[in-house]
Amino acid sequence: MASKVTLRQKELKGNKLSLYLDFWPPVTNLKTGKKTRREFLNKHIYAPIRHREKKTRTGKILIPVYSDSKILDDHCRLHNENTLKVAEEMQRQWENKLSKPEIYTPFERELYRKIENGKKNFVKYFEDQAEKRTGVNYKAWTAVLKYLQRYTKGTVIFADINDKFCEDFRADLLTGSSLKSKDVKLSVNSAAAYFNKFKAALRQAYKDGILANDINERVKSIKEEERLKEHLTLEELNRLARTECRHPLLKKAALFAAVTGLRFSDIQKLQWKDIQHSEENGYYLSIQQKKTKDPVTINIPDQAMGILGSPGDPSANVFEGLNYSAYENKHLYQWIGAAGITKNITFHSFRHTYATLHLSLGTDIYTLSKLLGHKSLKTTEVYANVISETKRDAAKRFDKNLNFNSGGDEL
Repeated sequence: MASKVTLRQKELKGNKLSLYLDFWPPVTNLKTGKKTRREFLNKHIYAPIRHREKKTRTGKILIPVYSDSKILDDHCRLHNENTLKVAEEMQRQWENKLSKPEIYTPFERELYRKIENGKKNFVKYFEDQAEKRTGVNYKAWTAVLKYLQRYTKGTVIFADINDKFCEDFRADLLTGSSLKSKDVKLSVNSAAAYFNKFKAALRQAYKDGILANDINERVKSIKEEERLKEHLTLEELNRLARTECRHPLLKKAALFAAVTGLRFSDIQKLQWKDIQHSEENGYYLSIQQKKTKDPVTINIPDQAMGILGSPGDPSANVFEGLNYSAYENKHLYQWIGAAGITKNITFHSFRHTYATLHLSLGTDIYTLSKLLGHKSLKTTEVYANVISETKRDAAKRFDKNLNFNSGGDEL
């Protein structure tokens, strides 16, 4: 069957007509891979507001009138003539394409797809990826987006995403000023976390078929600086448990994090059905971690079950109404201060507390890694360094309080 391409018009508001091509039979849209009968040309002409009669030698004819102004009338006529010439040329080009035995070869389709993907804005793609995140993760992605917008001035097409662009953005995070203050730089660990999210977007773009190469694999991450993680001692944790908090739900969740090692995101979505019991193991959690998507089983101390109170409906959240916000953090800081603790404790510090207490009480690092759900033992080794640092401090205090040189018999 011979292909037919017809130039048609569609009414728009404002006395305009949108131009489009009508195909029969339908053709394949190279962007979507689906059959279509229409392709809008993103061009319009003006529709006449009325017609007037004009006498000719052969009789009367109708002349379109576009406005009541001679200047506007001439403008509309000229616009229509030029636009229709362009549209008719596009119609002829399509007719020539359709006259070929095959409209596009597989190679042509793939080439066209790559060209179109290369024109897409990576910053907009990153923004769309950020919108898929929730909670603290969403805030982190939107923070990276702001740095990316500053570096690119809002636009960088995928065709320009290469190793050099990635390395330059990496350097910008490490050496550029913070968005909060021109006189302050991002910490190395913050830059590392932000760049990892940038790399995650590159990896997803490759999976989505927008990037032809997995640039993420070639670009090195920023190495984090090893630092001691703020945590509570056993005595401080017991003191907190005895201290009143104006936000009882937050207190309950924080203490539960300290005895299970769960992240805030996992505690927030924890349901009663996730808490199980057996004669052999007692109470335990069997969940899939929100951050890593890995399953983990954690035994729950009897005192932790006492914190939770009576079980609710299996599908109900254990900590119903728990949210992360500046309001909740205010109550957290007030509670810690009321307990006489001067450390910079955040909610995540209770997970660090769980890890350091386990190590100090003799749990081996491999077992702790499994309890925390870490994918790499290197992540857990940071806690071992914390314990080593604590032991060194203890030895120094011990040595400082010794007084072997106060006289008396020689040892």
